[in-house]
Amino acid sequence: MKKRVAVIGAGPSGLAQLRAFQSAKAKGADIPEVVCFEKQSNWGGLWNYTWRTGLDEYGEPVHCSMYRYLWSNGPKEGLEFADYSFEEHFGKQIASYPPRAVLFDYIEGRVKKAGVRDWVRFSTPVRFVRYNAEKGNFTLTAHDLKNDRVYEEEFDNVVVASGHFSVPNVPEYPGFDRFNGRVLHAHDFRDAREFSGKDILILGSSYSAEDIGSQCWKYGAKSVTVAYRNAPMGFNWPDNWKEVPRLDHVDEDTAYFSDGSSKKVDAIILCTGYKHHFPFLPDDLRLKTANRLATADLYKGVVWVHNPKLFYLGMQDQWFTFNMFDAQAWWVRDAIMGRIAIPTDKAVLLKDVADRVAAEDAGQDAHDAIHYQGDYVKELIEETDYPSFDVDGACEAFFEWKEHKKKDIMGFRNNAYRSVITGTMAPVHHTPWKDALEDSMESYLRN
Repeated sequence: MKKRVAVIGAGPSGLAQLRAFQSAKAKGADIPEVVCFEKQSNWGGLWNYTWRTGLDEYGEPVHCSMYRYLWSNGPKEGLEFADYSFEEHFGKQIASYPPRAVLFDYIEGRVKKAGVRDWVRFSTPVRFVRYNAEKGNFTLTAHDLKNDRVYEEEFDNVVVASGHFSVPNVPEYPGFDRFNGRVLHAHDFRDAREFSGKDILILGSSYSAEDIGSQCWKYGAKSVTVAYRNAPMGFNWPDNWKEVPRLDHVDEDTAYFSDGSSKKVDAIILCTGYKHHFPFLPDDLRLKTANRLATADLYKGVVWVHNPKLFYLGMQDQWFTFNMFDAQAWWVRDAIMGRIAIPTDKAVLLKDVADRVAAEDAGQDAHDAIHYQGDYVKELIEETDYPSFDVDGACEAFFEWKEHKKKDIMGFRNNAYRSVITGTMAPVHHTPWKDALEDSMESYLRN
């Protein structure tokens, strides 16, 4: 009997896992049977844009948190696949901050080349996974939405790659039920043009707040007010952008803040983060962690310490993305195929988790955090045959990016960086970001 492996999710993490197994197969290895379950009708995870919010055509929660006009908010040089460069995909080097359609095309290009689409069962959410102690395997319950058929299959290993930026964390404030404008979470934000000419309030002070506020500013919002809980983002914002302390309450048309100030607003966008949410897993298999670089209960950041036949990919807070998912996926592949031995002593697994938490906690700032995650990527790569790349060079691109944002928050995307895979310098984009209102692939790739 051949080993069977279930991969839950066909976003960048799940696709990295498929590519990892296909890579081993291409080198002549006998690989397990791999079945990937994807609840959407296409692969790409969050990068698979939909106009839908709330529920999809089958009544399933919409996975997409992606919006129109989204451009990468970090340099592509930090996320380039070591085995598939942007130049290989596009036939030329491209500018450093691609819009969503360009990144989706790049992600898809690699898995199309690998020929793994047949491994994915689309429109098939996983309803439940249970571990069979007597057999030492898992029973997975899936729902084929197109044929409305629920069925069970058994697998030797399960890899959870369903992401953690799709189930919104939605706080409530006094007066939300009376407010006459629109209240929505970033998860349901789709088109900045909806807020043209409006006074908007954003709650939050991280990447979503920064980027959604910038989108709304770019497409003509009258004003942007950002309420923070702990500290302002502190960038040199445009004149019609203001940061204020936390929201206290709202009435029909006005928001009141903890410093006694107030502002009339037309819409409130909650950029208040996401939950690690796995309703298809029982308590003994379900990851419960804060959004941090050192996740709870995962040996090497991927192995579930309470049952090492179960793996999680991409569950960390992220500086590195696609190439970190690759490093994890190659490592998980080798663990499943017996090339890497996972310690059998649970105390060893738990100590690894504790050591990672302590090392993250010892860091002082973003600079330390970037190095911490870079070192983690290097550690995993060293134990597999994933093509080594200049991780320190990618860290340098992140440091430059941080400085460019400090210098000009609305112009940082106009900078270019050198590829750590091919060594080629990216061109400067043909149009400054604030003036580039068209985000299609055709427009972006125009020389």
